[in-house]
Amino acid sequence: MTALDATQGPIAEGLLGAPQEDERGTSLWRGAFRRLRRSPSAIIGAAIVAALVLVAVLAPVLTPYQPASTEWIDQVTPSSVPGRSPGHPLGLDSFGSDMLTQLLYGARQTLVIGVVSTMIGVIGGAFLGVLAGGLGGWWDTGVMRFVDILLSIPSLLLAVSIAALLGANQWSIMIAIGAAQIPIFARLLRGSMLGQRRQDYVLAASSLGLRSRRIVMSHVLPNSLGPLIVQATLVLATATIEVAALSYLGLGQPDPAVAEWGRMLVKGQDRLQSDPRLTILPGLCMTITALGFTLFGEALREALDPKSRR
Repeated sequence: MTALDATQGPIAEGLLGAPQEDERGTSLWRGAFRRLRRSPSAIIGAAIVAALVLVAVLAPVLTPYQPASTEWIDQVTPSSVPGRSPGHPLGLDSFGSDMLTQLLYGARQTLVIGVVSTMIGVIGGAFLGVLAGGLGGWWDTGVMRFVDILLSIPSLLLAVSIAALLGANQWSIMIAIGAAQIPIFARLLRGSMLGQRRQDYVLAASSLGLRSRRIVMSHVLPNSLGPLIVQATLVLATATIEVAALSYLGLGQPDPAVAEWGRMLVKGQDRLQSDPRLTILPGLCMTITALGFTLFGEALREALDPKSRR
């Protein structure tokens, strides 16, 4: 080795930097998960959602009483409701049921209504969004004009109309809330798919001779689901509020003793002056639940947004 060769190694290494191992590419969802782990709002929101799920699943274990029980109805008077006692840490409600039991089982009702109504909105909106954004042409024009008609009606008014037509029961609430969200999901998916169809990988797949249906279903659609998932978490937050609104209008669960936070909130307002806890406790549960889904949804939106990546 010559002196020139001996000096070229350190010089080149200093100019080019020390050799480094090839870094593996990070997928969209893996990168989003890493950003979520560093987000305080995502952690708080996920903790609240996880607590709601645990309470809903373990409700029979956490309380020895049955929901909607009127065992202590004789202790309730027109002027007062018994407060906390050794057997009832949160007291009774106006129907003679244990308040803590009603709140725990109400979490189950809230979770079921929120998840089912959101799934109805996602499935219906995805179907319309794929027709418009995947097929294009007159399909896009016809579907979007129908979606524009639905969007011109306020979501709560649309939900009230659907619930009034179907009757007062739990399934009508879920269908009404889900149907009111279908146009939002449809427009989100359609816009996302139109953006993906302009990407280079779609052109490459077309040049290889793949059919348009396969490109849409196997490539464009999976890469367009990010905004839909974010919107689904936010719909879960608003579902609890809309359930309370429908219950207030008399379109919710017909049985007033059923453990459901919206129904409890509506029935508790009759005793707001004498027993405010009957309204405050279910309202607080609804607020915390909506806050958890909102925090997690906003953190997920920022994690999936390319402009906010660091």
